[in-house]
Amino acid sequence: MKKVIIDTLKKYKWRILLQIIFIGINIYLLTYPPKIIGEIIDMLYDLDLNKQKIINSTYYLIGICIILLVVRIIWKYFETNISRGFERDVKINIFKRFVKLKLKDIQNIKNGEIMSYFVKDVNELRSTVYRILSHGARIFFTFFIAILQMTTNVNLYLTITVMIPIIIGGFAVVKIKKYVEKSFKKAQEKFTEMSEYIQESTDSIRTTKAYSCEGEQLKEFIRKNKRVMQTDNTVDIFSALLKLCLNISFGSCYAISLLYGSKLVLDGIISVGELVTFNGYIVLFVGPITWLPQLISRFKRAQISYRRLEKIYELETEKINTKDNFVKDKLQGNILIKDLTYSYPGTIDKVLDNINLEIKKGETIGIIGTIGSGKTTLMNLLIRLYSVQDGKILIDGKDINKIPIEVLRDNICYITQDNFLFSSTLKNNISLFKEDYKEDEINDSTKKAIVYEDIQRMPNKIDTIVGERGGDLSGGQKQRLAISRAFLKNSRILVFDDTFSALDNRTSEKLIENIRYLSNGKTCIIISNKVSDVKYSDKIIVLSNGNIVEKGTHEELINNNGIYSEFYEQQSTKAEPSFLA
Repeated sequence: MKKVIIDTLKKYKWRILLQIIFIGINIYLLTYPPKIIGEIIDMLYDLDLNKQKIINSTYYLIGICIILLVVRIIWKYFETNISRGFERDVKINIFKRFVKLKLKDIQNIKNGEIMSYFVKDVNELRSTVYRILSHGARIFFTFFIAILQMTTNVNLYLTITVMIPIIIGGFAVVKIKKYVEKSFKKAQEKFTEMSEYIQESTDSIRTTKAYSCEGEQLKEFIRKNKRVMQTDNTVDIFSALLKLCLNISFGSCYAISLLYGSKLVLDGIISVGELVTFNGYIVLFVGPITWLPQLISRFKRAQISYRRLEKIYELETEKINTKDNFVKDKLQGNILIKDLTYSYPGTIDKVLDNINLEIKKGETIGIIGTIGSGKTTLMNLLIRLYSVQDGKILIDGKDINKIPIEVLRDNICYITQDNFLFSSTLKNNISLFKEDYKEDEINDSTKKAIVYEDIQRMPNKIDTIVGERGGDLSGGQKQRLAISRAFLKNSRILVFDDTFSALDNRTSEKLIENIRYLSNGKTCIIISNKVSDVKYSDKIIVLSNGNIVEKGTHEELINNNGIYSEFYEQQSTKAEPSFLA
């Protein structure tokens, strides 16, 4: 994460330099108005003699103000450009990191926590960078230039005396800032909990409404929101205490200036105009004194956010090697699985146990079994969503760990059982945002997936925008849209993972017929709980508790009178309706 921040700031190094230069010019010009006003006050003792000088000084003051306005506009432009650009680039980098993370790590991160990374944590980093570059530079230039002007143009001893309350206030800030950090960390945790709850509530809104749980959901949200409010209030109290300490310091500076400065005027050491000038310089410290606790508080918050984001960069990513010569090759589809045993990270139970399977190029394999038998896990290992030991899965004689991930996944079309749809057009959902496909190709894929007629009845046809996760569509429509991706993508290996569960038998049979035509010469794997989906396969394997318990054709397995035969009998038996007389 540190490298990301440094590299991003390097991208804006010249704009940062220009911003700091214009801030320095701005602070330097701000020292002129108090000085000019002080000189005008001293000239008021002989108005007739100094009338023209007073007028010239007034014009000079107006000119300085105009220049200050121009300088401030330029500086603010650089400030906004750097701040928002930094936020954009960091979010892009984090998102790139997320999509490269291994599935096992992504699944351990809750959706609310992910949103907190992108919204609250990145914003804390942006705000801190903004304040360090802007407020930090202004504090430095103000103290350096203003103190220099105060000592050289007014009085050294008066300057030293006025600085004492500022030093005391700085010591108080150091003590209080520890409580700011502690309270903010707790507030961040409560905010993440609330974000996670909101995400879960929106994802489960249908279930909530179906079971009339709106009242309970609202009560729980109120409780979590109240905790966020309480922790935020604690942060605000300590932050306000910081500001109060420094405001007292500033008020003390003003009091010392008036008392001690008035004595110096009476003693004839400084003039009334110089005292006014000196008080004008003190006004320049109002901003830095107010910003200092905010800067410290923000820095502490940014440290917490930085450490949270750093955890993402500590997770292992998938290794993508686009320079390998194998990138240009196409897989043929010969799959060999040897003595494969697998357990999910952190568990000891075997999901797959001693799996041995050979699938030749052009074969259609059906995999059937009960829920939790390991069917989906086997396919997740095939496309390396989870890590597998070397030598356990080979494609075309090559270990899948030696095949670049982008090549492996480009050659495997995996239609998952969740049928995920994006909040975008139907066209983008089918092509997965790739612009390589022509409109005729996309339409042809929807016809083969038996969803073309449904699309034509929609308001904007293929350009119709679907709701989040395809909420506007039926389960069958979502499945057929997902299947159309397989007809569009020219992959050598096709995997359909429980893809037909929401379809009626007639539509399912028609789709399987189309898939048989699609998979001619290609390796096809159909995973299902229904015998009707796999019965036309060249070979069928039956999984139970992570083991292959049966293997053969449909007819062979029926005659074996095993688990497959039981599935067939259960699914082919239809209960006759009965009526009361």
